Amino acid sequence: MDQYKTPKRPLIVYFAIFILAIFLFNMLLMPLLTRTPETTYDDFLSKLEAGQVKVVQMSRDTEEILFQTEEDGKTRIYSLGQMEDGTALTQRLEGSGVKFGAVIPQQPSMLGSILSWLLPIVVMLLGSQLLFRSLQKRMGGPNSMQFGKSSAKVYVSAQTGIRFADVAGEDEAKEALGEIVDFLHNPDKYKEIGAAMPKGALLVGPPGTGKTLLAKAVAGEADVPFFSISGSEFVEMFVGMGAARVRDLFKQAQEKAPCIVFIDEIDTIGKKRDGGGMTGNDEREQTLNQLLTEMDGFSSDKGVVILAATNRPESLDPALLRPGRFDRRVPVELPDLQGREAILRVHARKVKLAPEADLHATALATAGASGAELANIINEAALHAVRLERKAISQADLDEAVETVIAGYQRKGAVIPEKQKRIVAYHEIGHALVAARQSDSAPVHKITIVPRTSGALGYTMQVEQEETVLMSREEAFNKIATFTGGRSAEELVFGTYTSGASNDIEQATKLARAMVARLGMSERFDMTALETVGSKYLGGDASLTCSEQTAAQVDQEVIALIKSAHRKALGILEENRAKLDELASFLLERETITGEEFMEILNSPAQ
Repeated sequence: MDQYKTPKRPLIVYFAIFILAIFLFNMLLMPLLTRTPETTYDDFLSKLEAGQVKVVQMSRDTEEILFQTEEDGKTRIYSLGQMEDGTALTQRLEGSGVKFGAVIPQQPSMLGSILSWLLPIVVMLLGSQLLFRSLQKRMGGPNSMQFGKSSAKVYVSAQTGIRFADVAGEDEAKEALGEIVDFLHNPDKYKEIGAAMPKGALLVGPPGTGKTLLAKAVAGEADVPFFSISGSEFVEMFVGMGAARVRDLFKQAQEKAPCIVFIDEIDTIGKKRDGGGMTGNDEREQTLNQLLTEMDGFSSDKGVVILAATNRPESLDPALLRPGRFDRRVPVELPDLQGREAILRVHARKVKLAPEADLHATALATAGASGAELANIINEAALHAVRLERKAISQADLDEAVETVIAGYQRKGAVIPEKQKRIVAYHEIGHALVAARQSDSAPVHKITIVPRTSGALGYTMQVEQEETVLMSREEAFNKIATFTGGRSAEELVFGTYTSGASNDIEQATKLARAMVARLGMSERFDMTALETVGSKYLGGDASLTCSEQTAAQVDQEVIALIKSAHRKALGILEENRAKLDELASFLLERETITGEEFMEILNSPAQ
């Protein structure tokens, strides 16, 4: 789709140019067009003697003599130029009975009269055209002023080139959408039994999980035209434009049926309407009403399937989600371990992998990553391999790519004072040591004190050996204790603490509050839900749903939980003080150590 640049000059410049052009025309060109024709003094005298001169006037400003004659029934005006003998001329005029001193009306020429009316009109028309084109560019191109025209991009299967084989990690979603493909290929099979295909399917899930990719894969598998448009493209500054574009989109879709219509970010136009009757945005509501009407107005046997994507399904209007409109809701969740490995293999087809590269290990280290993030990891690994002049991607490149996506690039030029570097080393070993000495805790994979661009001065990476879907109270409590391990090590060794534990404190508090208010892991509140999570696909902001008194008790419970975990971490570190010093010295020397090196020193006899 063409991109239109914003005009360099503001509209006020064009207005100034038009006004200046009219001003110059009136000041410079019009006097030339209406200038009085000149004649000789002899010609004037001959006309005066012949009685043809009717009126004579002397100009005080230019000292010119103007006279009016009547020739062939027409009145003309002549300019004689400057005269020296004004007294003699006056006597001649008195003797001829000519009106002397009367004001002669200045009559412009025919050309001047025409141009004085025509030229300003032409200038205004040209100016209007320039303003119209400028407005088009500002609003998005030559078709922007076609108010009822849909801006949907139309693809065919040859242009998308995407099939279900190109989508990995979303087997359940592909299975649900596979029925739509089968219906478009074999509609008679469904008609024979009386089954009607859903009019629409709503793809919901976090950003980057492949909702748009799945929609294109459906069109590619069905080999039908694919209309793609974003919800924001319906809503414009002109009231009624969005509704007109919805009508035009469905008209085009029915003309090219069977086809797929995909509306991305449908929550832009599909938000819940309030009950007060005054929405504050009539354009958005008109667009939604038109969409609801159009989805009711066509039958599913026409072969038009509506797909939509959103990561805020809770904000959609109930009328949009009822049966008969978006009949099917297809979750597109974050991939599990098997799905992450499959996604990595799909993207690894485009790059060269070394034999030792282990995509399963990379999938284990990327729990909670979306498909887009996994694709970025493969690309970052390829860039890292090129940077080191390798011919193929090694496991080291994949590990560095994972760390880059999680914590940012290494700050190799950062200078950290030796004292603060020692504090960071003890901090990270504190995390790792507390994690290793607890039974229900993920194994340590890597420890580093190399600063990263995200602001982290170091980090400890833990990797589960297998996929976990449930978390016990003991595991949650041990995670909080691990979060407090870094701060506890600083207190134990240096007798004080720094600001380096700010992120650990935030994570520990968030998990402790979830245990108390949402997960039912508090004896005081038992299985009471005191917190709700909104927009779970966009970070999941939590808010308490209880009285102020209960909220204060929740805070007390959270504080008590974190204090208990903090005491546990301090106890573990005190018991392993010798190993804490030994591991911190080793980390200071090496800056980065693996989990195997860490466990080997931890399990070795004390020196």
